[in-house]
Amino acid sequence: MNTNSENTSYKVLIADDEQIIRRGLHNILDWNALGFDIVGEAASGSEVLRAIHPDPDPDFESDALIPDLILMDIRMPGLNGLDTIRQAREDGFTGHFIVLSGYSDFQYAQTAIRHGVTAYLTKPVDVEELKHALEQVLEEIREKDRQHSSQAVLLSHARSSVLSDLLLKKLSDEELAALLPNPAELHFTDNLYQVILYEKYSHNLSDPSYSFAELLRMTGCSSSSFDELTSEGRNVIILKGEAILDKFDAMLEHFERELPPEKNSPLDSIFLTCGRRVSDPAGLHDSYADACDLISHRFYSAEGQHIMRYGDALPKDTDAAGGRYCCELLDEYTTTFMGLIQAFHRGTIADTLQQLQNTMYHSPDSIPVQKNFLLDLYLRIKEQFRTQYPAVEIPFVSGSEAVERIQNSYYLYEIIAFLSEQFEGIMSRLSNGKSESVIDDIVNYINHNYTENITLEKIAPLFGYNSSYLGKIFSRKMSVNFNTYLDRTRIEHSLDYLCNTKEPVYRISEMVGYKNVDYFHIKFKKHMGISPAEYRKQNGG
Repeated sequence: MNTNSENTSYKVLIADDEQIIRRGLHNILDWNALGFDIVGEAASGSEVLRAIHPDPDPDFESDALIPDLILMDIRMPGLNGLDTIRQAREDGFTGHFIVLSGYSDFQYAQTAIRHGVTAYLTKPVDVEELKHALEQVLEEIREKDRQHSSQAVLLSHARSSVLSDLLLKKLSDEELAALLPNPAELHFTDNLYQVILYEKYSHNLSDPSYSFAELLRMTGCSSSSFDELTSEGRNVIILKGEAILDKFDAMLEHFERELPPEKNSPLDSIFLTCGRRVSDPAGLHDSYADACDLISHRFYSAEGQHIMRYGDALPKDTDAAGGRYCCELLDEYTTTFMGLIQAFHRGTIADTLQQLQNTMYHSPDSIPVQKNFLLDLYLRIKEQFRTQYPAVEIPFVSGSEAVERIQNSYYLYEIIAFLSEQFEGIMSRLSNGKSESVIDDIVNYINHNYTENITLEKIAPLFGYNSSYLGKIFSRKMSVNFNTYLDRTRIEHSLDYLCNTKEPVYRISEMVGYKNVDYFHIKFKKHMGISPAEYRKQNGG
């Protein structure tokens, strides 16, 4: 690898089995102006490995030209792109890869991330995207070159210690004053910072785990714009500068408001907490403390929630439950739920469970104490129903199973859903199991309200059900889940508009309930196999 000045031109190898594509990549931009020099080509994975680990073969012109960057197609004859990268890494190659693919396949992107690929681009290659990826590679190579000096290595170790001390506020005022007059040495030259903590979203050990630092790099964030470290056993990212902070916020808003993280995607595998923004390194402790506080309250996050931000913390209303601790209300909640279950007041049961959940939010009791309270509540209700209805076979879970379900739950909503399911099971047995008749009413509601922003969580209280249980009986009767049925209804109505009106696609998207036209395109193609425009063209619209 090159370790010279920043005027060095770094070597590039282009690997693709089609010569016309290799030629096109040669001519797509001015490589020299970007600091690169194309020194060779390869038509297969084996030729790439020969270029990385040359042997004395004069017939292959790239044998003596070990590249700094390999621009490589994912699909090549023989050894494919991902296998080539894996073998190269195993053989000690530390250069950079930019991967090209003829289609967007998240499975390949996941593997590419794990092997340290700088960027994953789809064909046809967008010039600006490629240029941006090359700029990122250039910056990372130069940064790596700078760190090869012994002074940089020593400073790197010192920086890790300083960063940890800043986060934990272990530096005295005198020590902090001595360090911060030389911010360039600590790479603290920006005027805005933020601490991010991340951990696995799922506690299932078999689920994949990803580094959020790698995800930042894959989205075009340079390594110099953030620091990564471990503090008190936590994975920490320190974002540095307004540019990366704005890009980070835009990424989170995209996934929160427009499209949720794709199932099993890297972001879907991570839970993030974000501290406050601070204007100087001395404030990093406050941002870190914010993020730690949020992650300690993860038990109260909503189903599917992947992000907790400073300013979006738990409710601060102290009037919940009259200010009493939740554990002081055991007798009251037991009596209340007993009466509601026997009266089949599903709507009020759902409201009362929500009230109980809110009480938990505000209770000063610890999470283990709250779990014990909920377990006691279930066991009391179970015992009272067994006593009052000895002739009725009610499908209670065993005491040991209830203990395991509640004590091993990572989220409060999981326990509330468990209680809701158990209460519904009691009512179903007492009322001869007629609960599924409500599904016809829900289908009718969807058919008349599909243009609105309806969700299972919003309509469940209208029918007196808990959303988790209602979703299960809906799926059982309709053979599809609620969201799939809603999407199918919307798409079916959009077909009529496409064939019988001249309305533009974005307007039809709004007319059938999709506020985001890109999301409408995704759902339409998933259900119909083609885009809205193609469907309109095929059907004379």
